[in-house]
Amino acid sequence: MQGITCSTCNRHTSYYRRENEGVNLCKGCFKDSVERRVRRTISHWKMFSHADHIAVAVSGGKDSLTMLMILKKLSAKFKQTRITAVTVDEGIAGYREEAVDLAKEYCHKLDVDHEIVSFKELYGDGLDDFLRGRPERMTACSYCGVFRRKAINIGAKRVGATKIATAHNLDDVVQTYLLNLFQGDVERFARFNPVLRDPRGGFLPRVKPLCEVPEKEVALYGYAEGLTFQSASCPYMTEALRNELRTMLNRLELAHPGVLFSSYRAMTKLRALAEPGVPDSVLRSCRSCGEPTTLEICEACKMVGVTVDGLEVAA
Repeated sequence: MQGITCSTCNRHTSYYRRENEGVNLCKGCFKDSVERRVRRTISHWKMFSHADHIAVAVSGGKDSLTMLMILKKLSAKFKQTRITAVTVDEGIAGYREEAVDLAKEYCHKLDVDHEIVSFKELYGDGLDDFLRGRPERMTACSYCGVFRRKAINIGAKRVGATKIATAHNLDDVVQTYLLNLFQGDVERFARFNPVLRDPRGGFLPRVKPLCEVPEKEVALYGYAEGLTFQSASCPYMTEALRNELRTMLNRLELAHPGVLFSSYRAMTKLRALAEPGVPDSVLRSCRSCGEPTTLEICEACKMVGVTVDGLEVAA
């Protein structure tokens, strides 16, 4: 029995059916369509210039490895564009070793320079050891998110990058918009954007080239390219509300194809309307590490126990 034929080329057997468009795509046409969408996203949001040095945040997971491969392909047309992968080793036993090894392997295969920064180097301990010393603590995700953002910014500056690319896909972006909305965080809702530029110059601009590609299509692109993905899940993954939102959105998308894209378009418009009402924050250098912060001591330094009083005593 002959399989369903690709709606685009009418020659090859379908690899994937894109339900929200009602089309069947062979492997080649599917990959082309994903790359086209990423190109359009980059162009629409003016994410890069030809002379950019892009620090690609590569965790070793499916999204970041797929993004690295796509950006490497697209950058081949622009000889001035430079790509460097930046990997953060959080120090999570039985989890990060595999991912860091995958990041190293694919950076070597793609001939991409690779910078690794670790929590131990920056904060004195890996996440496992850090959490063991804090029996009454916030969630691991709360610590890790703050530490990772700072680590990526430091790693990107270290290699001389002008932009940071993160692998947030369409599902991630819609979940984050809803999370901020449900938690009543208007400022975060208004500031969350496919392109985050800091007019004060403290943080490198951050862009999300995969923000209009569904998570399922990111994974299928990786499989089509023969990428090997990490098998282990993070043992600290405990964001209950985000997980519930993910389940709800997956169920809605299955029943009503296109819901994710509709939500994304509506939320980017609402965000643009809300943004002018959010006051600018004053940025200064952290008195401990020198990284940008709105406070005297940045959140990461406070988490590792640095205090203003302690700095004054040390001075």
